[in-house]
Amino acid sequence: MELTLSEKQTGVRAETMKAAVLTGPRRVALVDAPIPVPGSGQVRVRMEGCGVCASNVVPWQGPEWMEYPTAPGALGHEGWGVVDSVSPDVEGLEVGDRVVALFQNSYAEYDVGDAEAVIRLPESLAARPFPGEPIGCAMNIFRRSDIRAGQRVAIIGIGFLGAVLARLATLSGAEVIAITRRRWALDIARSHGAWETIPMEDHAEIVQRVAELTGGAFCERVIEATGKQWPLDLASEIAGERAKLIVAGYHQDGPRTVNMQQWNWKGIDVVNAHERQLAQYRQGVVDGIRMIEDGAVSIDDLLTHRLPLARLGEALELTQDRPEGFMKAMVTFP
Repeated sequence: MELTLSEKQTGVRAETMKAAVLTGPRRVALVDAPIPVPGSGQVRVRMEGCGVCASNVVPWQGPEWMEYPTAPGALGHEGWGVVDSVSPDVEGLEVGDRVVALFQNSYAEYDVGDAEAVIRLPESLAARPFPGEPIGCAMNIFRRSDIRAGQRVAIIGIGFLGAVLARLATLSGAEVIAITRRRWALDIARSHGAWETIPMEDHAEIVQRVAELTGGAFCERVIEATGKQWPLDLASEIAGERAKLIVAGYHQDGPRTVNMQQWNWKGIDVVNAHERQLAQYRQGVVDGIRMIEDGAVSIDDLLTHRLPLARLGEALELTQDRPEGFMKAMVTFP
């Protein structure tokens, strides 16, 4: 077995790593697991950290379709770290490169994946936490939203994703109306460029306020970023004629209903903005790195909670409950 980067530095060989495993509903265990070995075309990354995605909450809660225990590190897909081992047939990556890793088992000290799923981070971002996958997700949603200068853009749900989208839309010259249930998050939306903010409390009052702000025309673009039924209904109502309704929320907890008559009458274009092709994921991350490196977009105030891997269960609970001051949690490694 080859030496890892850390072993070469310390002279001590390790054969196992710490990894998180979901053992049942709302139960997370930290286990010793074999350090993965990269195969052909793959690299191994010694993880520095991994963002906690809201899509992890439902599997953690224990839906009927979920199977336990999970594989070591499973569900972690927002990782970053340092390349630790490179397959001989991989070009363009070297041991010691600091990277974003679009892998799937990154709630562990090491993760392995195809070299195409790795994006090098510039020196200017050294030592900064960088959950690249959600940043790339925001960039790709923005691209597919086709937002243009002068448009009124409603964003329903201001978490990490909604806040980044508010900034991107504002940079494009659009006027952003931010709608969210957490009143303090409205301040976050304003700091990221929102033109107007509305508490997500009363459905009819929100519709009336958007009508007032837009002269009765409603919005050319509406981005639903919650993954819940009511905000999807709301998005349909505040979309104007020939608008684009962009579904950015991850709807995984059951079927949804839509007012098809309303969609038909308004001639709404509906865009499911989640990318599934690796090349598009990569491009989104590359674009996001450039925007953050240039200072056009900032995520520092959005990475609000940092916990060690052993407290992943607590990080998932925070992500579920979204208490005052919470935007995004991440687990980090020594």
